[in-house]
Amino acid sequence: MAHDRSRIGPGLGRRGLLRGLALMAAVAVLPPQRLEAASLPLEQRLKVCQPPGDPLQELLRRNREFAALWAEAEASGDPLERARLLQQGWPLHCAVRPDALAQGQRPWAAVLACADSRVAPEWIFAAGSGELFEVRTAGNTASDAGVASLDYAVAELAVPLIVVLGHSGCGAVAAAMASRPLTPLLEELVLPIRAALPAGASLAAAVAAHTRAAAAALPRRSALLAGAVAAGRLRIQPAYLDIGSGQVNLL
Repeated sequence: MAHDRSRIGPGLGRRGLLRGLALMAAVAVLPPQRLEAASLPLEQRLKVCQPPGDPLQELLRRNREFAALWAEAEASGDPLERARLLQQGWPLHCAVRPDALAQGQRPWAAVLACADSRVAPEWIFAAGSGELFEVRTAGNTASDAGVASLDYAVAELAVPLIVVLGHSGCGAVAAAMASRPLTPLLEELVLPIRAALPAGASLAAAVAAHTRAAAAALPRRSALLAGAVAAGRLRIQPAYLDIGSGQVNLL
């Protein structure tokens, strides 16, 4: 079915045009060494998207742009139009060359997030391939495999930031709060969640409490992570995603 492009609306249409013009202007003033990225050393090509300042503030800045777009697209009653609006306005500002990614990675942040299908770190933080090192488990719990993965990210990839990301409506936390029986493996998964639950808490408060506890558990469970935090090479930050608004807030 054909769709009238005018339905995009003047605001997003202008923004898409301005984004394109800004990108062309930026490319026009790039020095030759940036335009000839394939000739640069591999390490430099892998780090081309790393922010010059605080990586946490860069994640939050990108998320604010995403959340604004998420709210604008919500007004459309057509899923195809929403997809087009999101695709046109998605604030991805940088992309590592595929030939560099084929040889290595230099992510500048790690995210321990829930496996929930509604939580995609690279989407809500507008990150391209090679920017974020992601560990995802139901309930964003620091499992043995998850901690080992984050050890690798810090020791081998020099990641300076780990964000532990809880979210609204978390099914794993809801299961931990409920009294119905679970499978043996699910019971094992929710044990650390139950240990962090405040008495009588709402689901949102329970998610926040568990997320803080999961972040605090990382350096306790890993001497490597604890050493990196003590040396100032690593920050571990709990945060909360409101799925409806797309907004991430620090805890």
